[in-house]
Amino acid sequence: MTLPMSWNDWAHHDGVALAARVRKGELTAKELASQAAAGIAKVDPALSGVVEVFEDAIADPGKDGANLAGPFAGLPFLMKDLGPTMKGRLQEMGSLLMRGNRATADTFLTAKMRQAGLNLIGRTTTPEFGVCSSADNPAVYVTRNPWNTDYTTCGSSAGSAAMVAAGVVPIAHATDGGGSIRIPAGVNGNIGLKVSRGVFSLAPHLSDLTGLVSIQGCQSRSVRDTAVFVDACRGPASGEFMPFWTSPEPYQDMIKRDPGPLKIALSHQWGDYRATPQIASELERVGRFLEGLGHRVDYALPAIDYRAAFDAQTTCYISNFAVVIGNMLAARGLDRPPADLVEPVNIRIWEAGRHTSFAERARMQAVFNTTSRSFGTFFEEWDIILTPITALPTPKVGTTEYLTISDNPSVLDWFGNLWRNFAFTPLANLCGIPAISLPLAEHENGLPLGIQAQARQANDGLLLQLAAQIERAVGGQWNSGRKPRVHVTNG
Repeated sequence: MTLPMSWNDWAHHDGVALAARVRKGELTAKELASQAAAGIAKVDPALSGVVEVFEDAIADPGKDGANLAGPFAGLPFLMKDLGPTMKGRLQEMGSLLMRGNRATADTFLTAKMRQAGLNLIGRTTTPEFGVCSSADNPAVYVTRNPWNTDYTTCGSSAGSAAMVAAGVVPIAHATDGGGSIRIPAGVNGNIGLKVSRGVFSLAPHLSDLTGLVSIQGCQSRSVRDTAVFVDACRGPASGEFMPFWTSPEPYQDMIKRDPGPLKIALSHQWGDYRATPQIASELERVGRFLEGLGHRVDYALPAIDYRAAFDAQTTCYISNFAVVIGNMLAARGLDRPPADLVEPVNIRIWEAGRHTSFAERARMQAVFNTTSRSFGTFFEEWDIILTPITALPTPKVGTTEYLTISDNPSVLDWFGNLWRNFAFTPLANLCGIPAISLPLAEHENGLPLGIQAQARQANDGLLLQLAAQIERAVGGQWNSGRKPRVHVTNG
């Protein structure tokens, strides 16, 4: 098959640039879809990031309602196999229990994505129900990091992160309940924005307010792709249970201007959890780089009871996931999770959380409240908090202590172990504040290390402005211009 573009040319374009070429008549949406499908065929055998390719959407980009006149003009787009559903398509959530689960309707956000001109061409991997840190269960699939396939992509937006990093698509769907957009963006060298609570709708499912922590979004390789995605897909469905933020101007316009000088706080220790010295030194190096862009940078920390915050967050995840699993069991007429179909830690989470009382949830929400207000007070003085994305190096494939196939008998100990590595991302979910991972640093072994910027509620535009300023300063060369070992341009 003759492809419309060379792989170097393909990888050089972001989604906005590809859409512009379609609008000019230089390429067609079908040609873009064919190139993306060829990219999947080229790299996925090494990475295992794609569950299914929709051949009919490759053959006919407008078939499922993608608005080919939308801002993305039929751009091929991969959907994480969790969250928004696609009518008539399987959604199996990384679980043997959910094999054959087929959606009967598009969710509201799916329709927004199609209206934006995204051609949804396939499903990407996720850990079972999105619970753990990596899509790494040999009974289902093992998703590998394109920079070094001995390592994990982390998660839970595992396959989407791998496919964007490997150059298959410029942008893909991701979700974030505690860092699941930002962590895989950080370890795969992508851009990952977790928007504020009240930007993307979960309709007709639980709203962000009732679900409390889970946010939709994307992985990308350019700031403007993320900005255009948010501009096109944000907004409430009818009758939302919570308020939605609006932006005074589209982010795609805002990012053309640098922000004014910002007060940026650096932090590499949150409560009991501290980054390794090498990771802390990378954060400091990025801080000095930002000083060179005219920002004021110093070490500072919100005055939070971190131990209480992490305990409340653990209560939230255990009780939320127990309800999710319980609903799936009820739909199948099951009393308990079958041990041969549900991973052991998820069974323990269900057991630990299914009888959580309203009083326990109320205490949890009281801590969420005080934590959120402490961040709010901090942001009266500071514009941005900068942290590493992870506190520890990226795990190798098969590091079961972070996985829901772990044999750890204690759910609390298992979550505590997660926080030791992934301490810096979940409080943004708890507080509903925006946070972005930018590919600005490296681990000692050369794997990417994301640096996270967080801002006050609804200040998503400021994060994108700062990201765009940095992108211009590095000449568009994220990851110091390096590409992963497994990439469409290789071999």
